[in-house]
Amino acid sequence: MQLLDCTLRDGAYIVDAKFGTSAIKGIIDKLQKANIEIIECGWLKNTEHKIGTTFFHVPEDISRYVNKKSEKSIFVAMIDWDRYDLNYLPQNDNSILDAIRVVFPRGKAKEGIEVGRQILAKGYKVFFQAANTLAYTDEELVELAECVNSIDAEALSIVDTFGAMYEEDLDRIIEKLDETLDPRIKLGFHSHNNQQLSFALTQYFVNRLQYSERDVVVDASLCGMGRGAGNTTTELAASFLNRKYDCGYEMDQILDAIDLYMGYFKENYSWGYSTPYFISGMCCCHVNNIAYLLKNHRTNAKDMNEIIKSLNPQDRIKYDYDLLEEKYIENQNKIVDDKETIDALSHALQGRKVLLIAPGKSTLTESYKIKGYIKAKNPVVIEVNAINPEYDADYLFLISNSRYDYSKSIYPEQFGNMKKILLSNIAATHDEKNFVVNFNRVVKRGWDYFDNAVIDCLRLMSVLNVKDVAVAGFDEFREHYNETYADSSLPTVNPEGNSDKLNKEILDMFKDFKKTVGDSMNIEFVTKSIFDV
Repeated sequence: MQLLDCTLRDGAYIVDAKFGTSAIKGIIDKLQKANIEIIECGWLKNTEHKIGTTFFHVPEDISRYVNKKSEKSIFVAMIDWDRYDLNYLPQNDNSILDAIRVVFPRGKAKEGIEVGRQILAKGYKVFFQAANTLAYTDEELVELAECVNSIDAEALSIVDTFGAMYEEDLDRIIEKLDETLDPRIKLGFHSHNNQQLSFALTQYFVNRLQYSERDVVVDASLCGMGRGAGNTTTELAASFLNRKYDCGYEMDQILDAIDLYMGYFKENYSWGYSTPYFISGMCCCHVNNIAYLLKNHRTNAKDMNEIIKSLNPQDRIKYDYDLLEEKYIENQNKIVDDKETIDALSHALQGRKVLLIAPGKSTLTESYKIKGYIKAKNPVVIEVNAINPEYDADYLFLISNSRYDYSKSIYPEQFGNMKKILLSNIAATHDEKNFVVNFNRVVKRGWDYFDNAVIDCLRLMSVLNVKDVAVAGFDEFREHYNETYADSSLPTVNPEGNSDKLNKEILDMFKDFKKTVGDSMNIEFVTKSIFDV
């Protein structure tokens, strides 16, 4: 049994390969001292190597990061079957790189294996990675094994690309490959943790093949570092293999590698299991689609699930961002005839002052100001994207399903009694207490965080010809989870924790709104706010 550490290759997705020279050298050194048999140093790319990254151009680029190579260690690098020009690859003349892993998608096995044949001709060993192996039929698995048998390959790895496998899936694939693949060729397994099954499946894979004469290889990375939900962790895999199969990995060296080199990455980057990446695994969906919806729209889990399921299975395994954007807009738009709503709200607010109470913590710390304003001005009170039981509001304005569901479940009495102004992306019908407004009537794109509830509500006030608006609780976003809000349990709209960028964009949107409305609307702040400019 062999353990392959892919931290520097799969982790490259997280840090854009920019590990830094010290970390690359240190991780390789510690993995060698830990007796990890196979160390994946990074990727081979067509572009020139940039120092401090694990995107290498030629094998010799790796040499600067290795003080001394252990005779026990096998160094490998990965290439995409169609993204590396093998003309750059020199003949293996005592190269520091022992082998190259060729990854190819379903339907391109023959092409990928032909690439491997050319690599063998240059004197390197070849490992194959059959991406999304779960999608292969039994007949395709047999054909894959027969293709790999045709050349002197070192290994073929099963790849759970989307973290979608269960034991029975892995069992089916192992059975077909093990009975057809030449016994001299190692069988490997590369897993992803979308469903919190990566380590469990790794154990199952090893145990399933323990009585086979075939050698096996399992992939893992320090702290599970890898794209999306990450991988099996090297520390867990090594400990398991030591305990069950006496593999002799030096755990202190692995723990040293984590202490010395992984802390910075854990503090500054994120990977590992999450609800969005669970959806990726559940739907057999490429993680780039999940990342797009999170980065560009901060899509909540329920909407994300609906959007991904609206894609056909073949589109889910790709990442067509234009198609994904189209599906997102379809999900959000849900165009309704809102003329009756606009007329009713315009009539109700005509000639009245309006106070918007946002969810900020200042609604508690400066409540005396807000209550004083309400007593003195008698405004129409609209709570924005959250119920605050401290106040008696006339309306509740909501822009997301998550805030709608939260308000309904946590404050059922207030929610039932309040009139609600809802954007059309929320699944609700128009009635005497639900005023549904078309999503695109109040949303203006051009910013990453374009759907800020206070800005959206101000745009609606402009549509309704409200002339005098006061704002309270429009607080800046802070670093720690939900410390901004009066209700700290409120579903977050800032999952990435990028408060500085979020605040800058909100300020820019507010300035843009003020420029648009000019003198037609007077806006005053009742509580302190960095957006009061």
